Amino acid sequence: MFARLSLPRLLLHLEGLFVFAAAIVAFAHLGGNGWLFAALLLVTDLSALGYLVNKEVGSVMYNVAHTYTGPGVLLAAGLATQQPLVVHIALMWLAHIGMDRTVGYGLKYPSAFKDTHLQRV
Repeated sequence: MFARLSLPRLLLHLEGLFVFAAAIVAFAHLGGNGWLFAALLLVTDLSALGYLVNKEVGSVMYNVAHTYTGPGVLLAAGLATQQPLVVHIALMWLAHIGMDRTVGYGLKYPSAFKDTHLQRV
C-alpha cells in the first residue's frame, strides 16, 4: 500500500532526485567512467550487512553509509587534493543516496529495516 504523500515527503523525494541527477551530471562532466559508476552504484548497500549482527548495528551502519556527510567530506577532500578518482567515488556515493531518497528509502530506525524516516518500506 502506498503511504500518503505529504508536502514534506514530496520535497524529500524531489531533493533526492535533484542530488541523484546532479551527481550523475557532475560525474559525466568530470569524465567519470560509466562502467565504474555502474559497478559501484550499489556498493553503499553493503552497509546493510550490519543487520546480520542485529537491528541496532545494522541501522547504525546503514545510516552512516546513507547520509550526505560521508560523501560530502570525501568530495571536498578529492577536490582539495585534486584526486579525480576520489571525486568520482564521492559523486557515485551521493548519487546512490539520492537514488534511494527518490524512491523512498530513508534512514533506518533500529526497530526494523523497513522503518525509515521517509516511510515504512
